[in-house]
Amino acid sequence: MTVVRIGGLASGMDIDSLVGDLMKAERIPLNKLHQKKQLTEWQRDDYRAMNKLLADLDKSIFDGVFRQSTFTKKTVTTSNEAAVSVRNVNATANLNSSIKVNALAESAYMTSAGRVVPEGSTFDPALPLEGQRGHFQPFAENTFTIQSIGKDGQMGAAVPITFDPAVDSLNSVINKINTSNAGVVAFFDSVSGQFSITAKNTGDNTAGAEIILSGDFLTSALKMDTTNQIAADAGTVPPRGKAGVNADFTINGLTTQRPSNIFTINGFEYTLKQTTATNVMVNSATDEEAIFKSVKDFVDKYNETIAGIKTKVTEERYRKYQPLSDEDREGMSEKQADMWDEKAKSGMLRNDSILSSALDKMRLNLYSRVGNGTDDVNDNYDQLAEIGIKTTSNYREGGKLVIDETKLREAIKNDPNAIYKLFTNDSTDPNSQGLARRLRTTIKETITTIEGRAGNAMRTNQQFTLGRNLTSIDKQINSFEDRLVKVEDRYWRQFTAMEKAIQKANEQSAYLMSQFYSG
Repeated sequence: MTVVRIGGLASGMDIDSLVGDLMKAERIPLNKLHQKKQLTEWQRDDYRAMNKLLADLDKSIFDGVFRQSTFTKKTVTTSNEAAVSVRNVNATANLNSSIKVNALAESAYMTSAGRVVPEGSTFDPALPLEGQRGHFQPFAENTFTIQSIGKDGQMGAAVPITFDPAVDSLNSVINKINTSNAGVVAFFDSVSGQFSITAKNTGDNTAGAEIILSGDFLTSALKMDTTNQIAADAGTVPPRGKAGVNADFTINGLTTQRPSNIFTINGFEYTLKQTTATNVMVNSATDEEAIFKSVKDFVDKYNETIAGIKTKVTEERYRKYQPLSDEDREGMSEKQADMWDEKAKSGMLRNDSILSSALDKMRLNLYSRVGNGTDDVNDNYDQLAEIGIKTTSNYREGGKLVIDETKLREAIKNDPNAIYKLFTNDSTDPNSQGLARRLRTTIKETITTIEGRAGNAMRTNQQFTLGRNLTSIDKQINSFEDRLVKVEDRYWRQFTAMEKAIQKANEQSAYLMSQFYSG
């Protein structure tokens, strides 16, 4: 029910101000609820910021010291880069070899037996085939198949290709071929009027042809042979077909072949570019600087993470500085409000048990020895100190790591694979698990625990503790605001009744006075 508000005409009192002052007192519990909500939101946001720190560290570990490729980085040189290039894929040992390229791998191809359309024809490869059948030899089938050699030198499966002559042009059929899994590239040359197909993969199929075709659109309309082998044996000049050729090379005195010019031997990928008359020398060396940088990056990221967490769990909590209301903020300058906010936000995670426990576990993860004497962890490099990484002597830094660069470089030079094992050794025995593997487990467990308390951007409030708290506070705020509306209406009803009573008394007084003077 709407309350008719009378603003002090009879009493001369400022009813608006009186009600406003009364409501300020009534709103004090509501303001405290808003402050409680703001503090909860700040705590939630700080938790999520810590989770981001941990997630960034986990990603840094995964992309760095957790990868074997980090510790097998090598610089590879060849005496003739124009003929042979080599890169390390996953080799652990270094390379010192020679290679002579006798022949490069080549792709099989085949072309049509003469012109597909007569010379001087008005055939347009961009128009539908149906209206241009007269330019071709007859074809009845709207499906054909293509089979070609694969990367491994073996024949792949026959790939069917279907077209609609009423809709498809020769260009669109060619596009279907080239974008299919048939493993070939088709081409129509409007000048010569011929059609060609080339295998995408190089190599010789010793068991037969490298390209096999079926379907009268190819064999009749486009005048193609059924295999590149038949086309090559046709005796035409120039030949309308060619067999695939394997790469032939002699490596360390052993002559061998591969279907491709790119292949891997003992973890090194070779790319053959030219034939050579003499040996090309290939050498590799461990890229010690790259490995050193990866380990240093890990230490830097770890230090950054624990510093960020330690700052939060030791941050001072200024309880006198509560979140500002809009009214409070209006009475301050922007600088004053910012300084107040900084104090009010401080210490949201002070002495937090989740984060404090995580710091303790992370330190233990890194300082404990790896291995139990029965696995393949090198006993000379089974803890961080043995590769030159220790904690700083300043205990206030919370376990920050420092690097003895000379000792770390020496360890990298001696046995980079042992350092890889120190970080990543996999075992069901926790004592034998690598340092980075242990650390990632702790990080993931901590992230999960924090998400249970503070959620993440993908969770609703009902799915985490602080979110449920926020929902409860919102309900209390809504309920209290409804109550305040009723309280304010009650005050206005009381003051309105008072005004009416005063007005009535004034009217009676005026009447009596008028009667007195008129008598």
